[in-house]
Amino acid sequence: MAKKPLKIETVTLDRIVGGGQVLGTLESGKKLFAWGGLPGEVVSVQLTKQKSSFVEGKVIEIHTASDQRIEPRDSTSYLSTSPWQIMTFEAEQHYKAALIEEAFELHDIVLPEPIDVYSDGVQYEYRNKVEFSWYGDTVRVEPFANEFSKTSAARVSAAAGATETRHEAVLDDSVGEKANGDETLDLAFFVRGSKGKVPIKTMSLARPEIMKLALEIRNLLRTKAVKARNLKTLLIRCNQKGECVWQLYIKDELPDIVHQAEAKELSAIGGEVIYSDPRSPASKITKRLETFGVTTLQDELLGVSFHYATESFFQVNIPVYLQALGDMKQWLNDKPVVDMYSGVGTIGLTIGGEHATLVELDPAAVQEMKRNITELGSNATAVLAASENALEHISTDKAIILDPPRAGLHESVIEQLLDQKPERIIYLSCNPVTQARDVARLAEAYGIRAHNGYNFFPRTPHIEHLVVLDLR
Repeated sequence: MAKKPLKIETVTLDRIVGGGQVLGTLESGKKLFAWGGLPGEVVSVQLTKQKSSFVEGKVIEIHTASDQRIEPRDSTSYLSTSPWQIMTFEAEQHYKAALIEEAFELHDIVLPEPIDVYSDGVQYEYRNKVEFSWYGDTVRVEPFANEFSKTSAARVSAAAGATETRHEAVLDDSVGEKANGDETLDLAFFVRGSKGKVPIKTMSLARPEIMKLALEIRNLLRTKAVKARNLKTLLIRCNQKGECVWQLYIKDELPDIVHQAEAKELSAIGGEVIYSDPRSPASKITKRLETFGVTTLQDELLGVSFHYATESFFQVNIPVYLQALGDMKQWLNDKPVVDMYSGVGTIGLTIGGEHATLVELDPAAVQEMKRNITELGSNATAVLAASENALEHISTDKAIILDPPRAGLHESVIEQLLDQKPERIIYLSCNPVTQARDVARLAEAYGIRAHNGYNFFPRTPHIEHLVVLDLR
């Protein structure tokens, strides 16, 4: 049976809402949440999801364009990775500030100062970590044109310095004949709001070293007896020096998918082939099959050296993160610091002082944290536990730093803070909506001393927001 065609609606878009979509109202009165549009535009939207009270969709035609609209760099894939490529950067900064303000207003919290969203001005090529999916087209297609231009190569060379000469060559993307029959293997991202995939030639947010290495690995796999269905993802990470490490996650334990000699030819300091249980959609490590070179990275933050695994949590936009660290540091006094949700210790070990307590749930991150503590010669204490299971570390005589995941604080953490009433709480959040909810709960004992936004992820709707809370 043929699939029913998706319905198309014409609508005037109203405002950007939390999450990054634009809100409109259909003639029926039903609310529409659309990707690919801007406030004030009249557009045609192809519906992708229909619920009783709202619908979702993506813009397929623009009848009246906003004066904030610009052409996206990644015309075929920007909705998957960075849906705000369509607006000016000034508009992006404005909307991010407005979304922070709206999140707090929903909880009747008036922020004491106008919202400033810090940016270092770098809009593209800032991501130091990218996870690619795979796409296999069984119809023979013409190979893409050269994806790594001379201009990009020059940018890589200039950024990496004279010693990184391996990036200067233009990547030849003219591979045609493949050992896997008539399937064309390509890097891909999932289509937003769908299980489908879009093959990609580039990603404008990724550091050029990452995209160059990704294409090298793709071209290598095109010479192998491997299809997209055998593969799960390709994770690539690089440090501030431009040194890259890769992890190829595969669904089948294929022998010799990458040889040592082949791995040495890649523009990376190391990599791994990892079997990941296909029953899980996530790229989890089930079994490490092959290891090549150095598989951990090293970066320096505020004079402190950090080691971290490719798969572990580490900040994606280091220059903006350094600004946030400096802003948090000025609010610390001589009290001992407890760094909850600490990852590999990038906050506690840089600004937390000699005797910081670092609480983290992920065993791999704690292992790297302990290594960082040892190499630093610090007296910091690493605690392997979920924050809600380490409440004894929250006490009156401590300064508390919070950097939770998007879900925000566990209720028991909030209850312990209200019970112990530490003098100051420094709360950095990647989700102002849950942060505002948590601050509203803490408002019975705390007031907002200072706050600031950070554009860690330009050209996307994601926002980071710092709130400093002082005991009333």
